[in-house]
Amino acid sequence: MTAEPAQKDLSKKAYDHLWMHFTRMSSYENSPVPTIVRGEGTYIWDDKGRKYIDGLAGLFVVQAGHGRVELAEVAAKQAKELAFFPIWSYAHPKAVELAERLANYAPGDLNKVFFSTGGGEAVETAWKLAKQYFKLIGKPTKYKVISRAIAYHGTPQGALSITGLPGLKAPFEPLVPGTHKAPNTNIYRAPHYLEGPDGTVDPEAYGRWCADQVEEAILFEGPETVAAVFVEPVQNAGGCFPPPPGYFQRLREICDRHDVLLVSDEVICAFGRLGTMFGADKFGYVPDMITCAKGMTSGYSPIGATIISDRIAEPFYKGDNTFLHGYTFAGHPVSSAVALANLDIFEREGLNKHVLDNESAFLGTLSKLRDLPIVGDVRGNGYFYGIELVKDKVTKETFNDDETERVLYGFLSKALFDNGLYCRADDRGDPVVQLAPPLISDQSTFDEIEQILRTSLTDAWAKL
Repeated sequence: MTAEPAQKDLSKKAYDHLWMHFTRMSSYENSPVPTIVRGEGTYIWDDKGRKYIDGLAGLFVVQAGHGRVELAEVAAKQAKELAFFPIWSYAHPKAVELAERLANYAPGDLNKVFFSTGGGEAVETAWKLAKQYFKLIGKPTKYKVISRAIAYHGTPQGALSITGLPGLKAPFEPLVPGTHKAPNTNIYRAPHYLEGPDGTVDPEAYGRWCADQVEEAILFEGPETVAAVFVEPVQNAGGCFPPPPGYFQRLREICDRHDVLLVSDEVICAFGRLGTMFGADKFGYVPDMITCAKGMTSGYSPIGATIISDRIAEPFYKGDNTFLHGYTFAGHPVSSAVALANLDIFEREGLNKHVLDNESAFLGTLSKLRDLPIVGDVRGNGYFYGIELVKDKVTKETFNDDETERVLYGFLSKALFDNGLYCRADDRGDPVVQLAPPLISDQSTFDEIEQILRTSLTDAWAKL
């Protein structure tokens, strides 16, 4: 069988049997399914031998880069020794070692680690834990969650309820009750009444306003009913919204004042994406819980975790109190071993420092695209950036539904890939292109990304 028929056969099998996630399956009825077969460093290759920059680190995951043989070897070694054992009333060495290591990395007194197999499960865990915690301390009416508009927190029923994207939730409603939304920190789209006489918005004042909107939501619902606030250090959906100065310090004060838990959802932002082990470290706050996953193993094996403060864990360590929650594959021996080896790479190669040393250069390179008429804003932090696309740079007019369908989905997504860049063109919120390459990326990677974006965005503008 020749290579081309074999590729067509694989694509047909993919369409017939592989139900791809968040995918319009009809798109591939008469078109080949893009199939990635190999990765090395910051690049991936498809089944036709074409090479692409991995501009999204898989899905904000492959921190240490593709093709790390040592991580594969660690996985094989652990599988030979102990392939599986649950952590339901038992322990195994790698889960213990990893839990201790995560506790040592985490800020404040976040010393207890509850493993899961991914980020959505970690978020689900945090909400269930918050509900039971308040029941155990005699405050059973505290069960609600405040999160932010357009924020994505996962797909399980509870995590999806916390998510602030109506379009993702509508097919599955009714969802879990008790979730309420406050504004996010998109200063580019700040309300006009917050602008000064010169038309600009003061970042510190805006940060305080955003945090105060969370407090208003708590007060509106009643502090005696609110258990937790869920926020990402840099919000992903909508296009990488960083926090304004002082935002998290103000949010911490608000949560403390109303006895509300602050949950830092770091499924994307942890493990070097912002140049620190945890995003809370980057922005100087201590949450009550951290949810994390993705970059913990650089994607070489699935794992997630909820890291919990001693204060929140304390009631569960008394008498017959039990957190009746768990996952079969949580704290998996192979995944735990790979995570430990991946964190060794972080320390040995200084990946966090590499991001901190190069984040300004990455932002500066992407900011060159501001000369294009379609580029309204470039924002983010670390190795995590969003480019917002507009029809009019002066008025910030965004695409209408038809233009989004025709230009963003009908043209730009495919054009970027065809030009050699795997990234995300997304309309959850306003139209954006998101970049989050492996943490080993350097100036040559940034330049290559910028050139492909420049070509593709110039062509997209001509389609409007």
